[in-house]
Amino acid sequence: MRGAAHSHESSDQKLSNTLPQPSHWRFSTVALLCGLLALIVASFLSLSLSWSAFFTQEAVRTTGEFLHGFAPPDLSVSFLKKIAIGTAETLSMSALGTVLAAIAGVGLGLVGSGRFGDAARAATRTLLNVLRSIPELVWASILLISAGLGPFAGTLALAAHTSGVLGRLFADAYENTSSLPEDTLRLNGVRAIPAFLYATMPQTLPQMMSYTLYRWENNIRAAAILGVVGAGGLGQMLKYHLSLFQMQQAASVIVAMLLMVAAVDGISFLLRRAMTR
Repeated sequence: MRGAAHSHESSDQKLSNTLPQPSHWRFSTVALLCGLLALIVASFLSLSLSWSAFFTQEAVRTTGEFLHGFAPPDLSVSFLKKIAIGTAETLSMSALGTVLAAIAGVGLGLVGSGRFGDAARAATRTLLNVLRSIPELVWASILLISAGLGPFAGTLALAAHTSGVLGRLFADAYENTSSLPEDTLRLNGVRAIPAFLYATMPQTLPQMMSYTLYRWENNIRAAAILGVVGAGGLGQMLKYHLSLFQMQQAASVIVAMLLMVAAVDGISFLLRRAMTR
């Protein structure tokens, strides 16, 4: 009986050892969360926000009058044709900018992954940080000086910023991929470029395509905003009609933006899900 009880206790002890133990928060985690909470509280205290002003009768009345000016949207055939042209321009800007960024990201990511030495990796990583740290609006404002008004400057602005983002993501994907298949091919006499294309690229391609599609979604929204600085597309139409207080036309442009973004988000989601199956 004692032996049976002892064996039963030992089995229970082994079972308890195999069960996942409750995680204990580290002091650094608690300190980080407390620091973030303190920053949030300090941000609200440092701003002179008058929350009661949002709910006064005057605020509600003026907001209602402002929103009433958008109704009904302008659905005339001539204006819908202009919206269609602006939508096509915005989609072209985002698609071309994303394609250019993906092409540049493949090369920059390859160098940034450390395949050509630590010095080249550090220099490329620094370049990628600079490219993605400058927002698209700032890139567009700079490029408008040299490229002029229109979608060309907006396309270049999207390509410049997205190159930094995709280059960093592609570099991390290269680094995190197993090098065993490529090393095996190299040991068997295959040259560096064919070994990379046949061994490493197929492993990283689905992840890279997913990153590219996600950035295309973001560039759709960014391209719609870049028109504010004169980079063409729906954003430029929105700025023009709002500046002239043509609210009904502006409402039609806003609805077109919402429909375009929703459609692209749905298509991108279906493509990403199809690639991951």
